Amino acid sequence: MQKVVKTLATSTILTICTLYFPTGAVAAPTKKPAPVICKPTNAKAHTVKNITPPEVKPPFKNRTFTFTTNCGEIVIQANGKSAPITVTALAALANGGFYNKTFCHRLVTDEIYVLQCGDPTGTGRGGPNFTYRAENLPQAVEANYPAGTVAMANNGANTNGSQFFIVYEDTSMNPNYTIWGRVTKGLEIVKAIAKEGVVDGTSEGLPKQMIAIERVRVR
Repeated sequence: MQKVVKTLATSTILTICTLYFPTGAVAAPTKKPAPVICKPTNAKAHTVKNITPPEVKPPFKNRTFTFTTNCGEIVIQANGKSAPITVTALAALANGGFYNKTFCHRLVTDEIYVLQCGDPTGTGRGGPNFTYRAENLPQAVEANYPAGTVAMANNGANTNGSQFFIVYEDTSMNPNYTIWGRVTKGLEIVKAIAKEGVVDGTSEGLPKQMIAIERVRVR
């Protein structure tokens, strides 16, 4: 199974701030975020679709991936300049319909905080008919995968394929996972899925609330 593994120690610092308002001043009302509503989906495990390995050539540019899920849109700004091999491959997979009707198969809620997607088989072992090397790796420091980061899952060195994970809380991990983008819209969806927990009540496994990728648009 392709997994992200946490080995660095983590620490959490909570800062308590007291806000003072001048006499007569009124704090602006806090706008509550809209609730996340997940619709029924007919996504299910299925055979991997073969996609022709794309040619990686300049000019390299940043891209926007819009993942339409049964729980809403998740928009990812992809860094094609820092991770050109990865973004080129993922764009080819997305444009070829590889991700359509696939569900996110792995949620981790303890020490590392990720939602993992991108395997049509739903087993954690599926992927395309090609792999490629890692790139744009972070430093081995605390919170090297901050909330909103999107990175590749792998099964060892240079085995990137289709599976990726979205970090929903700051996370410290070995710097072995290619960072290729960040969530610019929809991180609250991932957080809502995480809040529901894992099917079997543990800290790692299939999300209790199914979230499925219905389709992907790349521009």
